[in-house]
Amino acid sequence: MAESPVQLLRAHARQAPWNARGLAAHAASLVDSAGVKPTNASARAMPSARAVRFYVANGLLDRPEGAGTAATYGYRHLLQLLAIKIRQREGQTLDAIKSEMRETTGDALERRVAASLAPALSLHLDNGTPRSSNPVMSWKRVSIADGVELSVREDTPAITDETLVALRDTLRRQLGL
Repeated sequence: MAESPVQLLRAHARQAPWNARGLAAHAASLVDSAGVKPTNASARAMPSARAVRFYVANGLLDRPEGAGTAATYGYRHLLQLLAIKIRQREGQTLDAIKSEMRETTGDALERRVAASLAPALSLHLDNGTPRSSNPVMSWKRVSIADGVELSVREDTPAITDETLVALRDTLRRQLGL
C-alpha cells in the first residue's frame, strides 16, 4: 500500500534539525521538484539562509531553538517555509501568507503542504536504507557539463531514460549551456 503524502512528508522530519542553510536547501529541493511554476521574481527565488532569518524576523517562521550560528530548525519550520514558498509561487504576498499562517493549525498546514508537494515527496524520500537487500547499488551517470554530473540509482523506478534526458536538458539550460 502506498504511503500518503502526509506520511511521506513526515519522513522528512527524521532529517531535522537543520541550520538555516540546511533548512533552506531542503525546502528548495522539495518546492523546486514539485513543479509549481513561480508567478514573479520573489516566488522564483529559492529560499536561502538569509531568507529564513528574514522570515523569522518578520513573524512568518517560528523562532528557532538557539541563536546565531547555533540556531536549529525543526519539522514545523520546514512546513512553514514550504508553505511560504508554495503560496508565493501561487501569487500570494508575504502579508497575506503571514495572515494565513496565523490562522492555520499545524495539522492543516501539514496537510496543505503535503497535498501541494505530493508528486515530489516520493522522489525525495531518502531514509538512508537501500530498497533491496543487496547492499551494492549501481548508478547511472549523466554528464551535464564539464565537471557536472547527475547520478541516479539504477533501481529507481520513477526515472526513465526520457526523464533523464529531460533532467539533463533542464540542468543545462539552468547552467546557461
